[in-house]
Amino acid sequence: MCDDELIPPQADMTEREWLRAGSEATAGGPSMRTTGRVPQWVNRRTLLGGAMAGAALTVLPSPAQSRASAAPRLGGPGAFPFPEHPNGKGEFAVLVTGDAGTGDEAQYAVAAAARDLCRTEGIGLAVGLGDNIYENGPESDDDSEFQDKFEKPNSGIDVPWLMVLGNHDCSGLIPGSGGDPSRGDREVAYAATSRRWYMPSRYYSVPLPAADPLVEFFAIDTIPWSSYVAQLDPHYRWDGPYMREQRSWLDGALRASRARWKVVIGHHPYLNNGKHGSAGSYDGFEIGNYTSGVHLKDMYENVVCGRADLILSGHDHTLQILEPTARTGGTRQVVCGASAKTEDGTAHFGHPAAWQNFSDHGFMVLKVSGARLTIDAYTVDVATRKATLAHRTRQTRPVAAPAGAHA
Repeated sequence: MCDDELIPPQADMTEREWLRAGSEATAGGPSMRTTGRVPQWVNRRTLLGGAMAGAALTVLPSPAQSRASAAPRLGGPGAFPFPEHPNGKGEFAVLVTGDAGTGDEAQYAVAAAARDLCRTEGIGLAVGLGDNIYENGPESDDDSEFQDKFEKPNSGIDVPWLMVLGNHDCSGLIPGSGGDPSRGDREVAYAATSRRWYMPSRYYSVPLPAADPLVEFFAIDTIPWSSYVAQLDPHYRWDGPYMREQRSWLDGALRASRARWKVVIGHHPYLNNGKHGSAGSYDGFEIGNYTSGVHLKDMYENVVCGRADLILSGHDHTLQILEPTARTGGTRQVVCGASAKTEDGTAHFGHPAAWQNFSDHGFMVLKVSGARLTIDAYTVDVATRKATLAHRTRQTRPVAAPAGAHA
């Protein structure tokens, strides 16, 4: 959704308010806090968007045409292999990018800076956190935009890329609305022909190394929980079969994982100090079960928090390494969505942060060993295509013991 269509965000709960709300629920008070805010103004373009969403009833694909394929897909011919051993520094090093798919100079500059670093850091894997093809997602599984907005910019970063869907990848009639999740199937299908792009299904997990995992990535599809318009296909509604199955899968996969470190990757963040706000209060307004992401908030709090070490997200075009808190059960939220676009330079909310940047382009590198998990944040000067290490965060203790491990 275009920035000038958004209502100024309603503040999410602070850590203190969240703890107080939990005490009230225990005492018989409200069990879930939402914004409950009615928009004070809606501009002309938003009203037009609402009318278009209503008209979409007559043009969206039928439910039978909109099903995600459950069958996992292999990579394309000659697909780059997943690393089975740590690099020369004893780590699995992972490039993290988000909201990159513009095909413009900034994307090329960030990718060039990351490419230089990949060699020195021994990076063997990359992550793309959604909004892979701006502004409307691909029109087919062989759309030329895959070349212009992914393959060409990332040439030379010759590793598997774990890709997740963003709201722009699943646009309906309104760019960025997330109103047609079935469009995401085109990105799943594209994985069958690309050496880099890895998306075997709309949600999936990848353990490294496969035989005895040190770290496991859980890729999720947050779009149907957080679209700017109501989902018209019952299959993709917030409480429809697709979202119920995904939630059940994630719950079971996290429970069964034997990896020391667990990382959930999805486009929409749980917590966020950027202008889009946090799950449950996205963009300051609520329409039915959508827009604010209230059900995504519930999923994060009841399935992910306290069980995964990291949530990696994009959506906000910023760089943020937030602190684990009581609210997150020790899980750390990271926002990395500045690989092609930037924001207004201002923190809009006050969730505790180890480091954050709201004005520069950049990316991150996640480094995992048995002893520690490290996040390096880099800013990029677009003119010179050079990256600068801006911050480093380390943790040495996983949030939760792997399945079957001794206490």
